[in-house]
Amino acid sequence: MSRIGRKPIQVPNGVNVNLDNNVITVKGPKGTLSRALHADMKVSFESDVITVERPSDNKLHRSLHGTTRSVVANMVSGVTEGYIKNLDLVGVGYRASKSGDKLVLNVGYSHPVEILPESGIEFEVPAQNKIIVKGIDKELVGVTAAKIRSVREPEPYKGKGIKYENERILRKEGKAGKKK
Repeated sequence: MSRIGRKPIQVPNGVNVNLDNNVITVKGPKGTLSRALHADMKVSFESDVITVERPSDNKLHRSLHGTTRSVVANMVSGVTEGYIKNLDLVGVGYRASKSGDKLVLNVGYSHPVEILPESGIEFEVPAQNKIIVKGIDKELVGVTAAKIRSVREPEPYKGKGIKYENERILRKEGKAGKKK
């Protein structure tokens, strides 16, 4: 039995949950999220507790059990608290700025790179070398942060590039001098 899948999800006050066949809609103070779940998973909502059950012990249902529970729990915490990913720009002359809703990155290319936020995503630039990606959908926040990071991934020699805030870059030693 899945340890994660068995755990019930507590629904805080101010959050409305609507189950319609295999589509779950969670509405909270920060917004609304809706997602179609796998048809075999049985999700029930009773007295501020959501539970996920699986119909059998075959491999597919075992793998979906914990995943479905985690997805629903992330939806509930997303509409109440939201999610944040912090990115750092490392490199001389590397900077970020906001132009309207767009994020403008100057990261060593001959042109600035502009990134448009998807609906539900918000960018903040507290400093020229810091980017904050905010949203209520955990998956979308992570994908957007990965897209920003892929503009200039950190390189292993000097560590220049766009990295996650707590990411540790494995550094390589440079080319050794010729010995005589």
